[in-house]
Amino acid sequence: MSEKEAEEMLLELKEKAELMVDLAYSSIIYDSRELAEEVYELEEFIDVLNDKFQRLAVKDVKNDELEVNDALAMIQLAICSEMIADGAREIADVELRDVALHPIIKESILASDEVFVKATIAPSSVLNGKKLGDIELASKTGMWIIAIKRNGKWIYEIDKNTVLKEGDIIFARGVQEGIEHFNALAQGTEQEI
Repeated sequence: MSEKEAEEMLLELKEKAELMVDLAYSSIIYDSRELAEEVYELEEFIDVLNDKFQRLAVKDVKNDELEVNDALAMIQLAICSEMIADGAREIADVELRDVALHPIIKESILASDEVFVKATIAPSSVLNGKKLGDIELASKTGMWIIAIKRNGKWIYEIDKNTVLKEGDIIFARGVQEGIEHFNALAQGTEQEI
């Protein structure tokens, strides 16, 4: 495994684990079994990726392509990402087991510094057909899109080239103050970003 491959695999483990935490909390906030099930699927993906990463690291040590201490450090990072993913799965499990949450728990999540929001891109939305890099949505609303559900399929690799489309169900994370403006843009009731 090249240094670049190792870096890319570790980054993917980290980013997917972070996404899982966001989706798990969103599943509780929006009482969404579907989001909780997505967390479970992502957790399985992380298990497979972590296993592959560890095997490649051990193989590189056996082939004298990687020092033992370097391999141990990299494997520990991968294990930490998997532990975060496991924690996210446990959060999502609350939704899947239909555990009735005490209202204080939901309130505490909603009152945190970071909030989660779900919106659908309306045909009249100024966001419809726009690339995220062109509209600077995150810097102007304080909300970062973390996932998109489009035509029944999930998109997690969100970057400046991601184009929003009518009917997209978008999940975002950000500051409380940005929710109203973000929702109005998605619904088409506000046209100025």
